[in-house]
Amino acid sequence: MRYPLPVAGLMALVLLFGRLVAHPNYQATQRTDVDVVPATEPAPAAARVSITIEGDKRVIIANGLPDHPTGRFPNANNPNRIAAQSYRYTVPLRPVVNARPTPLPAQPFGIAVNGVLFDPGTAEYWHNDRQSGWHYDAKGNAFSLDASNAHVQPNGAYHYHGIPTALLARLSASQPALMLLGWAADGFPIYGPWGHERARDPASGLRVLKASYQLKKGSRDAERAQPGGAYDGIFVEDFEYVAGSGDLDECSGRFGVTPEFPEGIFHYVLTEDFPFVPRAFRGTPDPSFTRRGPPGGAGATKGAGKKRGPPPERP
Repeated sequence: MRYPLPVAGLMALVLLFGRLVAHPNYQATQRTDVDVVPATEPAPAAARVSITIEGDKRVIIANGLPDHPTGRFPNANNPNRIAAQSYRYTVPLRPVVNARPTPLPAQPFGIAVNGVLFDPGTAEYWHNDRQSGWHYDAKGNAFSLDASNAHVQPNGAYHYHGIPTALLARLSASQPALMLLGWAADGFPIYGPWGHERARDPASGLRVLKASYQLKKGSRDAERAQPGGAYDGIFVEDFEYVAGSGDLDECSGRFGVTPEFPEGIFHYVLTEDFPFVPRAFRGTPDPSFTRRGPPGGAGATKGAGKKRGPPPERP
């Protein structure tokens, strides 16, 4: 499959300077000594996905293989090879907004239109202690993510931790566009980072939307079972939702018109800043997304969370 020149240039740039530009908003986590996926491989053969409607469900059947070039897997920090999966997910055709958000459990958030999962979570905790409550973030630690913000689970499942750069560029022809990229487990659509200036006005211009999460101020010293040190984006818990600070709600979504839903719909937005992929549902996730295998980060990177080195324990 051929990609526009700007995409090839972007992917090469990210692969060359991956760690330096991974998340420029959080300078405290910038390191030049963290390994990045070193090369680009052709798209795996025979990527397959089918999205159909059966009754009141949208049914997604896929083998999980990406339809775009990827980083080289396995590599020094990720011993896993991309392998075909057997996915069958269903989502509500007419999702319902709940009064309160549902936090994302240890499962995929949704699935892209190309059949690759959005799976933002990891299984790595501070000092490997789940009880600590400090959960390493994949983007904050560059867990061998490739140019499409993806890597590979032990079972061979390639999955996205952020904006799927190559998929977005292909679908949008590398131009600003309000682009449908997938479906969340609760049935609401997932769009790329562009949205209308005025969410309900299709005639308003497009711009990159910002999440409403911010790094906490100060240090972790006052928090429970804490690792200490300044909040710097290494951990998911380094961030907090600040209503009105961005364009999106606590689920990284908003109500607005889209090309597919001209009357308007609640939809999720993948962002360049945390949480990258939403970490909460506005609706009720379908049981078909309940995880039956290893979580997104479990064993995905050799020594994950150790490459950067956890902050020292506080006395």
